[in-house]
This record gives sequence, C-alpha cells and structure tokens, in this order.
Amino acid sequence: MENTIYIGLIREEKHPHDNRVAFSPKQCQWIMQHYPQVQMRVQPSPHRCFEDEEYEKAGIILKEDLSHCHFLLGIKEVPVENLLSGKTYLFFSHTKKEQPHNRQMLQAILKKNITLIDYECLVHPDGQRILGFGFFAGVVGAHNGLQALGKKTGAFSFKPVHTCRDFQELITHYFGVKLPPMKIVVTGSGRVAAGILEIMGLLGVKYLPPEEYLVNQYAYPVYTQLKAGELYLRKNDKTYSRADFHAHPENYECRFLPYVTVSDVLMNGIYWDKRIQPLFSAADLKKDNFRIQVIADITDDTYGSIPCNLGDSTIEDPVYGVIKETMTKTAPYLPGTVDMMCVSNLPNELPRDASQYFGDQLMKYVFEELLKPNSEMIGNATITAHGSLTAKYAYLENYAKEENSEV
Repeated sequence: MENTIYIGLIREEKHPHDNRVAFSPKQCQWIMQHYPQVQMRVQPSPHRCFEDEEYEKAGIILKEDLSHCHFLLGIKEVPVENLLSGKTYLFFSHTKKEQPHNRQMLQAILKKNITLIDYECLVHPDGQRILGFGFFAGVVGAHNGLQALGKKTGAFSFKPVHTCRDFQELITHYFGVKLPPMKIVVTGSGRVAAGILEIMGLLGVKYLPPEEYLVNQYAYPVYTQLKAGELYLRKNDKTYSRADFHAHPENYECRFLPYVTVSDVLMNGIYWDKRIQPLFSAADLKKDNFRIQVIADITDDTYGSIPCNLGDSTIEDPVYGVIKETMTKTAPYLPGTVDMMCVSNLPNELPRDASQYFGDQLMKYVFEELLKPNSEMIGNATITAHGSLTAKYAYLENYAKEENSEV
C-alpha cells in the first residue's frame, strides 16, 4: 500500500529491562481498525508484560527488523547501538535537563539524523503534561508503604504488588482486609496523589480535613491530603499562588512540621526541585516527637523533599531503614527507625495496567497529532529533527557537543 504509515513498538533494551509498552495488543488492534492507513508492527520481546503471542492473537505482525517503520515507539532510553539512522523515535529520553548519563545517546541521535519526540515534552495547551505513569506509581507506592508498616508492626500483611497479574488481582487481594487504626498523611494533588487516593478508597481509609486530622485520635485508619497550597505559604504574607510558587519557590516556607508528630505513614507525591524547602529537616528527624514510622517517597528525589531518602530501593527489595540520629541506612522494620520506600520504577509492578493507561492517553490526545504533517503539539515535543536540535531545545547545544579529545 502506497500511503501506509508503519508504526513499530520497539523492544526495551536498556538494563534493567523495562516491561512496559506504549500500546497493548487490543490498542494496536483498535488503531488498525480505526485508522486503515496505519499498520502496527511489534518487535518480539521476552521481557514485555504482554507476551508476543498476545499480539499475534490480536492480529498484529511480529517483526524483528523495524527499519521500514515511520515511527518507532519505546518507553525508556534506547541504547546507542540500537538506534536506527534516519528514523523518528518516541520515548522518554531524559535529556531536556541535560542529564549526564544520556549525553552520549543524544549525540548519537544527532549523528544518525534521528528525529526525537520526547513523551515528557508533550503537553496540553495549558502546559499540563499529557503522558505519564504517575497514577500507577501512586497506586503501587501507597500499597508498598502500607505493606512496610504491616511488616514493621506485625499487625497485618500484604502480598507484593509485582506478584499480582494486574490491578484487578490486587483489588481482590484487599477484600476483607481490616487495617488497624493509623494516620496517613498524603502530599500532592497530581496523578501520583490520585493513585494514592485510589488505594485509600479501596481499603476504606477515611479522609479527614487537615485541621481535624491534626488534633483528633481515631479508632480506625484515617488520612489527610496536603496540596501545595496547604504545604507552602509565602514567607512575607502567608499566601499561596501556584504561578508564583513555581516561579519563585525560594520565597515560600514549608508548613509540614506539625504532621510529623501525629502521623504513622507519609505518602509523598509532591513536586519538588532544589529551590523548594524539604518537608522536614535532619534535625526534626532526631526529635522525640517525630512519630512517622514509614515514608513512601513516591516522588523519589534522593536528599530531596524527604531528607532521609538516601537513594533508590528496588522492586525486589523495596524498603530500607534509616537510623534517625545519624541519617544512615540500616535493615528495614527495626524499632525506632524510619523505614523508607524509594522505588524509582513503581509502575513496573503493574505493567499491564500502566501500559494500558499510557496507551489510552496516547490514543486520545497524541495519535492524531502524530499523523498530521504539521502539529504544534508534536513540534513542541521534538527535541531533534533530522539530526539537528530544534529551536526550542537549542539550549542543549553544549550538552550535545562531542568533546574534541578524550581525557
């Protein structure tokens, strides 16, 4: 067919292997039914959450060689040796903040005349990101945080999320679970927080306004949610403006401290950058009234909004303890320590659902734009076009320059 557009789903080659994918078999099938000019191709993969046979059953052709495809869709960064010259790629490149570990990849992309469209840079007209896995990071992070408290106290037990086939199986696991009294403080109001709140609802944890949560005791599990406007106020006039906070976070002070004295679990889903005050300090951690036993740092910035985030944990080994007096790592679930859950790839524990959710957003808001000859949305997310940095990302020029001599 003369005007057929071929779209290929590439195998994830970055180590450790990611098991997510941009489109599920059913989504590929739907696209080909609704866009007769589009043909989907899938590179075989032993690691993907949807097996090769599931794509074949949906009528999608598996193909090792995707060099005939117009668009190649992945999730994580593509190793330099796997990049095909002259192609258009979509994946999370993690280059727009000049991340050192991806510099070589961007240099190779330019050298190979590749067009790179970064999922992270796809935004709605109001600037909100279109694509992300935050909801399932929140779901898994909330579960893992509660699981850690159960192990620490011996009061209840959850099975690991990654042993569930999908979200439905996790929900079934909650049937009949009765949690003991506990107080959970949730920070943030974006996709991560929405995922946390989903778990609160499934487990019947009752919401309380912050002012009630702070002063009362309860015979059942409760939580409160602190959005940015409740967490941060301008130092001079004690007000909050979203635009001003994002522009000048250094002018704001954090109001979280009262919550460390009344909460058992902190589930952190707040946006953070280095100009923003942390939620508490190392000195606060040492005080006798620091009651929090478990912190699920779902935002996961090492030494960031949570100063006792001492680095990432893993899906297999999700929790480590921190000795409060010295801020040093120890074994998890010990008395008198704070347990940290800092897994950076939480959605990989529910990869089928996370992929389905991601593909839905991609189909709703991006797919038609991708097929247009000129799309402002796609243009704004294009870091390189045919081997050159686009005007919007010209600031990456020095980062993308190759060093003249090897040291």
